[in-house]
Amino acid sequence: MRVLHLHSSFNAGGKELRCAKLINAFGPGIEHDIVSAIPGAMGAKVAISPRARVNYPTDFPSLQGKPLPRRIERIAKAMAGYDLVLTYNWGAMDAVMAHTLLGPRMGLPPLVHHEDGFNADEAIKLKTSRNWYRRLALAHAEVLVVPSRQLEHIALTAWAQPRGKVHRIANGIQTSDYGRKARRDALPRVIKHDDESWLGTIAGLREVKNLPRLVRAFSHLPDNWQLVILGEGPEREAILKQAMALDVGYRVHMPGFIADPAKVIGLFDLFALSSDSEQFPISVVEAMAAGLAVVSTDVGDVAQMVSEANRPYVIPKERESDYVDALEALALDPVGRKKVGEANRTRARAEFDEATMVAAYRQAYAKAMKRERFG
Repeated sequence: MRVLHLHSSFNAGGKELRCAKLINAFGPGIEHDIVSAIPGAMGAKVAISPRARVNYPTDFPSLQGKPLPRRIERIAKAMAGYDLVLTYNWGAMDAVMAHTLLGPRMGLPPLVHHEDGFNADEAIKLKTSRNWYRRLALAHAEVLVVPSRQLEHIALTAWAQPRGKVHRIANGIQTSDYGRKARRDALPRVIKHDDESWLGTIAGLREVKNLPRLVRAFSHLPDNWQLVILGEGPEREAILKQAMALDVGYRVHMPGFIADPAKVIGLFDLFALSSDSEQFPISVVEAMAAGLAVVSTDVGDVAQMVSEANRPYVIPKERESDYVDALEALALDPVGRKKVGEANRTRARAEFDEATMVAAYRQAYAKAMKRERFG
């Protein structure tokens, strides 16, 4: 079986790492070709097992550009010869359109589209033109997969997709991997000292993650607290600039992307998410599985994801002073912090284990291919 993956980017983010996990879980019986709309953005390769059969074709037509007829035709022709096409987010939507316009005539394989959220340009309000384009492009897709209730609602209303096409599949992780104690030198260039407490986050360093907001809130915590941001991206300098302006640069650490968060997240004492837009952030599930309390902006499904004990610390994003108060309350209350974290761990293990996610994706892909089983 040959599967084509068309990504808006294959840098190491939530959807990309989920894709890598699924490829690993599906095993070597399936061959995967992975294309990124952004040339060279392939950082998630490191999370794919060497046993998986994966190729990274460099001659696939560009997924970027105007949807002109000749370009759309080239993309459609390049999708021929596969058994299943998987597309991801707005950056691959021209391929979805090519499949709808030319797929029936060319006999193209079934297509499953995945939508995981929005960049900064749609964080506040969806663009009407993109809503209409998605409506048209998705007409011939067999399945649309979304991770959150919010995106499910958008798919059914703004994008006018039929209920039977939309599959909501919660992101999952191998929760049993997240109970380990991390070595204090597990991160590159940063060592945790006995007198320190760590506020941590895992995020691509992108504008929509609004990490300067997290730096501002962190600056109110006592001097023994350190902020550790795991991830890479274009906003690195803006984050450092905010830290230096607040005179906390010496307490803010960005050791880069970590391929296996389960090995290091145990160093954190408290987890924070500061995004302007999310849907079902897998980093929150990782923090919960590690037994951490979470302070987060009220975005996507976060308030429904965390335990009931954690919900008072999910704050509307415009209320930055309340976000600071939530951080301070948990930072200064280790007993309460541990209680909330344990409630999160219990919920993660019950609701968000990787085996449940993999089974749901197998079912969705099998449905698209009109088979009993995928893989």
